[in-house]
Amino acid sequence: MNLYVDVTPATPRTRTGAIKLHGPDAFDGMRRAGRVAAETLDALVPLVKAGVSTGELDDFAREAIVAAGAVPINIGYNGYRHASCISVNHVVCHGIPGTKILSEGDILNIDLTAVVDGWHGDTSRMFLVGEVPLKAKRLVDVTYECLMLGIEAAVPGGRLGDIGHAIQRHAEKHRYSVVRDFVGHGVGLVYHDEPDVHHYGRPGTGPELRPGMIFTIEPMINIGKPGVKILDDDWTAVTRDRSLSAQFEHSIGITETGAEIFTRSPKGLHRPPYR
Repeated sequence: MNLYVDVTPATPRTRTGAIKLHGPDAFDGMRRAGRVAAETLDALVPLVKAGVSTGELDDFAREAIVAAGAVPINIGYNGYRHASCISVNHVVCHGIPGTKILSEGDILNIDLTAVVDGWHGDTSRMFLVGEVPLKAKRLVDVTYECLMLGIEAAVPGGRLGDIGHAIQRHAEKHRYSVVRDFVGHGVGLVYHDEPDVHHYGRPGTGPELRPGMIFTIEPMINIGKPGVKILDDDWTAVTRDRSLSAQFEHSIGITETGAEIFTRSPKGLHRPPYR
């Protein structure tokens, strides 16, 4: 089987093992889906505060996505029942929204996906609840920097390993660790597609980055060790050592000259504090 395949109307909307190379129509679709997802996160900014439950934030996200004419695809995905994942403090990812009340000093990631005409805009962003400890704020800052350095490394002719190396090098320079258990992924008309995008690695390794590739970069960075465990709900991943974790995610497409970010905030609310 070929490692790469040009997407046509006949291309199966399933994960086939090949890396899909998309055309201009796909990039247009991803821009529309990515904008809805990013606008939803923008709209959540004033709502994230002490005393609010994660369930209330999820309700708002669901309603905002639907009001924009998009589909909150996480609802029903592998039995999941919510529009977003909300991961607080030592929760690495896939935190389930519910009755948990946010407290002053919390940090949290809100991860959501909006589907427009079949295209998946997948993104996540960190939020700070009031005044947070300096060590938590620094972790969030470095995690955002890791994401953007990974995107800078996503250039045609490069390798997937270049992305992981850029992220790992920056995280470890600050004595943080990179979670190995979860990866970025191809995205488009398929929610989770080829290729897997590791957030650690060696430069010059892995598949070549070619124009038309569309995928997420979503590093999860821990203050402590990289180990995680899954709770009994079969979704929530937490740090084994109970250390803080942070994550940012963008959906991007490889162009002839670099990478286009589909899920960039229209309001410029790229990282906290959102003031």
